[in-house]
Amino acid sequence: MTTGGAVDAGGAIDVVERFNDAFNAQDADAAMGMVSADCVFEGTTPPDGTRHRGVAEVRAAFEEVFGASPGARFTTEEIFGAGERVVVRWRYDWVDQAGVAGHVRGVDLFRVEDGLVREKLAYVKG
Repeated sequence: MTTGGAVDAGGAIDVVERFNDAFNAQDADAAMGMVSADCVFEGTTPPDGTRHRGVAEVRAAFEEVFGASPGARFTTEEIFGAGERVVVRWRYDWVDQAGVAGHVRGVDLFRVEDGLVREKLAYVKG
């Protein structure tokens, strides 16, 4: 079901790609400029992820990720959309404080409405 101003898959993919660029740049202001006021972000904390609602909670969660992993990077392995929904299969690479490199692979399920990210639900292999 679509609410509000859903976009076509190509438009939604463009929004998500721009959002991911801001996220990779660890630019909280730019990323938050692309989310709706009632946005939802679910992180990957086991077993069910941690749900953050609204701009203040989502910003705090993003800033925590950025602070814990400076220089970390998401690489898109595949992206596709259907209407307001976008699926991104990704690889996340980081170097920990001891200098040891690591990575995980996962999927983000996005919902885009009115040109803004409304949901970012993250799932990880592991």
